[in-house]
Amino acid sequence: MNRRLEVPPVRVEARVRRFTSAERWIHRTTAALMGICVATAACLYVPALAELVGRRALVVTVHKWTGLLLPLPVLAGLASRAFRADLGRLNRWGPHDRVWLRAARRRTPGTRPAAKFNAGQKLYASWIAGATLVMLATGLMMWFTHLTPLMWRTSATFVHDWLALTIGIVLAGHIGMALGDPEARRGLRTGSVSKEWADREHPLWRP
Repeated sequence: MNRRLEVPPVRVEARVRRFTSAERWIHRTTAALMGICVATAACLYVPALAELVGRRALVVTVHKWTGLLLPLPVLAGLASRAFRADLGRLNRWGPHDRVWLRAARRRTPGTRPAAKFNAGQKLYASWIAGATLVMLATGLMMWFTHLTPLMWRTSATFVHDWLALTIGIVLAGHIGMALGDPEARRGLRTGSVSKEWADREHPLWRP
């Protein structure tokens, strides 16, 4: 007697669209420029790295122009309707965000309600945007020394240096969070995420 081999059905993972190609390129370009800024800043302020790399004048030039170009991907991205919509979501807070922050602060288990972006992502986006603008303003004061009084330049140098250190620490935390969530990274890489992940991590999001 011939027996037919039953092949189990292949389970197709349901996926939902999270980011457009324009949004992914904005993120990648901004991340690359920010990475260069942080790396060149480290080469300028850490003696061991300064000795290893050398060519301080070139590093300064790269740091200046990279910092100047840093806001451009976001400004160019305003031409994308999807990007503008996501900026609106990042700037919109609701009662569920307070619940998410309270649960994160107390490290309580259970559901943390979030729409497309959770409260932590909104805080990070707001903080890094403000920090970038402050770094740009203070950097320009340090670059064009003839435009501002000495006291302003001294204060700008102090703010620029310490805020740069803070940005480095916050970016390290951001990267650490990303490394702990492979599906979130996949969403930024491919534009889509699994529906299971979306329902678990962003239950209020309706793609």
